Amino acid sequence: MTENDLRFAHRLADAAAAAIRPYWRSAFSVESKGDQSPVTAADRAAELAMRELIDRDRPDDGIVGEEYGTSREGARRTWVLDPIDGTTSFMAGRPIFGTLIALLEDGWPVLGIIDQPIGKERWAGRTGDGTTFNGNPVESRRCAKLDRAVLATTSPNLFSEEDGHRFMALAGQADHKRMVYGGDCYNYGLLASGHLDIVAETGLKLHDFAALVPIVEGAGGMMTDWAGEPLHAGSDGSVLALGDPARLEDVLDVLR
Repeated sequence: MTENDLRFAHRLADAAAAAIRPYWRSAFSVESKGDQSPVTAADRAAELAMRELIDRDRPDDGIVGEEYGTSREGARRTWVLDPIDGTTSFMAGRPIFGTLIALLEDGWPVLGIIDQPIGKERWAGRTGDGTTFNGNPVESRRCAKLDRAVLATTSPNLFSEEDGHRFMALAGQADHKRMVYGGDCYNYGLLASGHLDIVAETGLKLHDFAALVPIVEGAGGMMTDWAGEPLHAGSDGSVLALGDPARLEDVLDVLR
């Protein structure tokens, strides 16, 4: 993974943003996928724009995209694309969705971008380097005690019954008066910038979390699954992001 890869990832984000903006708060087609989640014309246009660039300029790299699947399976380097993470927010006219772009090497996330194309907010991170927000370095914040932590998740309705109980146990130990619901990938950018302390979710797919790992960790935070294991292409979809790695054992003790 090189500086050229980071520049290329920014080009991918620019292409996706240009494809998304014409659909913003306008009439567009919406369909339901097999899992009943919505997909819009904007999702598809943005992913196609990114895939065309990868096919042209990185023809040996693999692709895993939410809308159009896998290309060149087995490649050592793979671009993982979620054109609109937070499609429900996009459909509702809420500018807290984002385009997620990750580069995996041998199944491990080494580069990530969260791009919010309406507010023109972009987080970028890569292994061995710090995270930036619109080109400026950012750091996650320290959190002295779990009961001072601001906890976020997209929706409690997305948890299974068992995971919902575990999450609510964590919510009971965190600062429950400042809980944040909604946000999808945007929450992880806010955590990297020092505005949130913990994000906890389950049921995520590779395209939902791969880009987040280098961003959170490059800002000084940590990302694991709910067992405390590092996230990679084979992870189970449970995700913890912590601004302060010192709180990991506190969180895991509650989730157990």
